[in-house]
Amino acid sequence: MSSPHILVVDDEPDIRTLVQEILEDEDYAVTCAENGAAARHALRDRRPDLMLLDIWMPDHDGISLLKEWAQDDGLPCPVVMMSGHGTVETAVEATRLGAYDFLEKPLSMAKLLLTVERALEADKLRKEYAGLKRRTTVTHEPVGHSTAMQRLREQVRRIAQHDTWVLITGEAGSGRETFARYLHAQSTRKNRPFVALGVSAIARNNAARELFGTEENGHIHYGSLEQAAGGTLLLEEVADMDRQVQGQLLGALDTGSFLRVGGSEPVQIDVRIVAATQHELEKEVRGGRFREDLFYHLNVVPLHILPLREHTEDVPELLSYYVDYFATHEKLPYRRFSVGAQNFMRNYNWPGNVRELKNLVQRVLILGAGDEITQDEVETALGSIRPAPSKPAGDKGPFEQPLRQAREQFEKRYLEYQLAKHDGNVSKLAKEAGMERTHLYRKLRSLGITTRERR
Repeated sequence: MSSPHILVVDDEPDIRTLVQEILEDEDYAVTCAENGAAARHALRDRRPDLMLLDIWMPDHDGISLLKEWAQDDGLPCPVVMMSGHGTVETAVEATRLGAYDFLEKPLSMAKLLLTVERALEADKLRKEYAGLKRRTTVTHEPVGHSTAMQRLREQVRRIAQHDTWVLITGEAGSGRETFARYLHAQSTRKNRPFVALGVSAIARNNAARELFGTEENGHIHYGSLEQAAGGTLLLEEVADMDRQVQGQLLGALDTGSFLRVGGSEPVQIDVRIVAATQHELEKEVRGGRFREDLFYHLNVVPLHILPLREHTEDVPELLSYYVDYFATHEKLPYRRFSVGAQNFMRNYNWPGNVRELKNLVQRVLILGAGDEITQDEVETALGSIRPAPSKPAGDKGPFEQPLRQAREQFEKRYLEYQLAKHDGNVSKLAKEAGMERTHLYRKLRSLGITTRERR
């Protein structure tokens, strides 16, 4: 696993050498550039985790470089400006353009190290917060004390100690990303980035750009492989990856390097790949939809996540967790599930797995009233579907229907709920469901769901 990578840009050789030695003694990886042109080249070679940028240089001043990089995708990393002749106006302009801090020369090495540490920590917290905003919840440890869950957690902890690729399988909503994040948190890469790329949510013609990045007219967009440098990259629904991109990924894994789209210089890879899917990849390989050689690359260590119906004894603990979560993070009213409601849900089959349970908790907290959540309220929220054991004879529930009909029934209920949750906003629904908007509109029409009247 790589240490944080710092780019030092300064035209004075003595300062570059001194700063490099100090930082390397603190176990940072350091690259030096003597001017703006060399800094641009260094950024093409490798995305840094932090940059120390001098303001006055012979070819380009640091403020101009900062402005140039800020106009692209935003600054590639936290930037700390350095100058022996800085003014208040210069410092204000640098801060306005996104610089993290401003250090005066001659440099205090103690202050330099403290600033570097704080800048890296602030960037890590910013990325974690962005991840929390994109996802409704991120758990550091999968919830549940059933024998099955304890066995899974122990298996993940063992896998995490070996820096191998992992293929996580399991039904939709079963918690594949939660286990991937737990794997990352238990590994030696835990202090480096965790990046999740939803393959199915990317248009086919953009998949290579999102994965490998782009390099056009001197402007660089770092893809997921570089954003996750030194850490873990989760490829969610990897079975949906375009065949051409599969080949490019295989080449990158074989050689340890790749080319950005439009680039000519190879970029080295230092990342752990975790692939996840709800499909049987062996079946996709036999059908010619997934490359066999890539499958064997990814399937070094398989990890199968059980559906919730196979560990329903964890339901009460999951309910308690999500009630606490929504009450704390979304300021929803705290309510408790009655014993009858909990017993009902322990006998429910949970076709949508943990995600369905989470959505149920959020729904009853938003729509319900009173301190206690009753069984009747839960049944209403679930669309009055009875669990298999308690169904009256002759009453055909979803598990006695043909698979296609049962799936459509669940999809319609799920999409109607998400539409109501997002006030008819299809863009937000597409993001939450992980679907392209064109596919989503097609699905809504096929299920007879109209959106105009919901706005």
